[in-house]
Amino acid sequence: MVQVSRPEPLPRASAAKRGTRRQLLLGAACAVLAPGAAGAGGLSSIAVSSPGSVFHSAGSALAVVVNEEGGLPVTVQAFASPNVYLPAVDAGQIAFGISNVGDARLAHVGEMHFTGRALARLRAAAVMFPLRMAIYVPKDSPIRTIADLRGHRLPTGFAGQKTLVPLLAALLATAGLTTQEIEQVRVPNVVGGANAFIEGKADAFFFALGAAKVREADAAVGGLRVLPVDDTPEALAAVRRNWPAGYLLAVAPGPANPGVLEPTVALTHDAVVVASTLTPDDAVYALVQAMHEHPDALAAAFGPFSLFDPNRMMVDIPDVDWHPGALAYYREAGLLADAR
Repeated sequence: MVQVSRPEPLPRASAAKRGTRRQLLLGAACAVLAPGAAGAGGLSSIAVSSPGSVFHSAGSALAVVVNEEGGLPVTVQAFASPNVYLPAVDAGQIAFGISNVGDARLAHVGEMHFTGRALARLRAAAVMFPLRMAIYVPKDSPIRTIADLRGHRLPTGFAGQKTLVPLLAALLATAGLTTQEIEQVRVPNVVGGANAFIEGKADAFFFALGAAKVREADAAVGGLRVLPVDDTPEALAAVRRNWPAGYLLAVAPGPANPGVLEPTVALTHDAVVVASTLTPDDAVYALVQAMHEHPDALAAAFGPFSLFDPNRMMVDIPDVDWHPGALAYYREAGLLADAR
């Protein structure tokens, strides 16, 4: 099984030194992030996807912890998808956004669904947790494998959330399938796909493990089942051909994973907080410090944060630079690796 490499931590700075800096910076950060300080409070927001999505729940949990534990006033602002809000983050209209490492790279260099609109000011701030993707069917469905989806109805299209197109292609490719071999149900985004499934318009749907919408679907149909992925070099190669940032990660049954009825692996990529070169350094420092120092509070606020590793907040993201405010904290906390 392929795992993302973890940087070796450097010697940690003392807690007293980090605490002193925190007190000095919070006043400045709160001043620049106070509501209305940057036009309609834009710089006090974390941009997230639609309610029910993992990004919405993760951003909401992050806002709670950063407010309560970090003393940095931030709110959540929902959009249709990262396609829509990453340009606003790049432009400095919103301080932070929730994305994934693959999309962050594509947005920064202007490829695929960001062709012609490279977001040169976009910067990585913190890796959150592994974002695990799966295809779900009703628990009693005769569809038992991804290969069994041939000829069945599955949400596709995702015009408002184009990241999902190569991700779904990657998952189907692990079983040698393409979208041309299924009955395509066109939807605007991942939540729309789950709604189509709940309404009986699709036989399966594609979503992240642990999301609120998955729990809703699980209750609506009397139980879900995740279609398994083979843990083989061939499956991983199929994933990487479609989504180079992807890897396979073991998942097990449990209350945090509705639909996972037996051990399997999931198509995985890392969720990441991004900012802009126009986001103040002190604000980014305060956010990543709150995350690093309060992992239990994050996990209590949203289950997938139980997979958050405070010592793995910075990994190499090809072609994406790290925000200076994040690097300042990681250097003091002993997490700074050889990143741009």
